[in-house]
Amino acid sequence: MTRLAFIGGGNMARSLIGGLLKTGVAPATLSVAEPLAEARQALGRDFGIACYAENRLAAADAEVILLAVKPQVMPAIHADLRDLLQRNRPLLISIAAGVRLDQLERWFGSGLPIVRCMPNTPALIGAGATGLCANHRVSPAQKAQAQHILDAAGITRWIDDEALMDTVTALSGSGPAYFFALVEALEATAVAQGLPRDTARALAAQTCLGAGRMLVEGGEDPAVLRQRVTSPHGTTQAALESFAADGLSHIVARAVAAATRRGVELAAELDQLP
Repeated sequence: MTRLAFIGGGNMARSLIGGLLKTGVAPATLSVAEPLAEARQALGRDFGIACYAENRLAAADAEVILLAVKPQVMPAIHADLRDLLQRNRPLLISIAAGVRLDQLERWFGSGLPIVRCMPNTPALIGAGATGLCANHRVSPAQKAQAQHILDAAGITRWIDDEALMDTVTALSGSGPAYFFALVEALEATAVAQGLPRDTARALAAQTCLGAGRMLVEGGEDPAVLRQRVTSPHGTTQAALESFAADGLSHIVARAVAAATRRGVELAAELDQLP
């Protein structure tokens, strides 16, 4: 592992740092810039890595720089880093939702190898799903570096067409909230029918976890798994027929389309920033 600097020491950076250290990456190869003193001290204490208040100090000799800040912060930090990045030409990785490659090039200067990533919140427990896309300056070795870093928090998939990153955002980036909403609905319905709330929540949450593991670990098509648990004229079929009558597939399609559109709009709003 080459020297890697994190700009921003929030939850996502913490999850990646922790994951990398578990894979055997040496703490001496990692550094982080975090403006909040309490968070900075916690990072140093928990991970034994070099922590700085200033972005330039953390990034000074880094061969890979990972931007782990909110999209709205990007224009503010480019003043700190643009000259350094243009001089050293490190691999630049961004996990800021919705920030396009061309926007990163505008803020940090042209000629940089840049990878744009869209992780999701399960990365915080090592179960993330991340889409990545790269500009044409990223070498195969640098793509492997970026993938290794994001693999520390879950699975990764490369996206060839950057326009589809808005779909990735709508699918996996926002996707955990869809499942949380489903568990909320299942829990509320079971409570209304008389189950204790803690029992309803535990059963609903474990059901989602178990179904997810069957999908991931079994490698079978979801349609096959659905059919396997659906007995003719049974309870599952009754529920699925109700979903179909209410237009579940259309509801999901509209929701993902709405999230995709909003991603495009948010990126356009960032175009107005200096």
